[in-house]
Amino acid sequence: MELELTTVSQGVRFAVFAKPRASRSRIIGVREGALEVAIAAPPVDGAANTELIHALARALRLSKRQVSLVAGEASKHKRVVVHGLTVEELRSRLAACFA
Repeated sequence: MELELTTVSQGVRFAVFAKPRASRSRIIGVREGALEVAIAAPPVDGAANTELIHALARALRLSKRQVSLVAGEASKHKRVVVHGLTVEELRSRLAACFA
């Protein structure tokens, strides 16, 4: 299944399925239209959300301020917006993560 990317006024929005308490933070793949991301932090006091932003920024070669969590702070199912990239650029950078 393919990752669903939506262009919004702030950038590109997509769904994330977060898996906290992993051995290391990394992008795993696509699951039911959402980007599956392992997070090496527990879901306590926002630690997993902070690590999710850091992991996505690292993987996509962006600054942390270019990645925003816009929905799902207390859920494994989240919505993220990436600022400063087009859908095509984001797909290209994600493809590099899986290579």
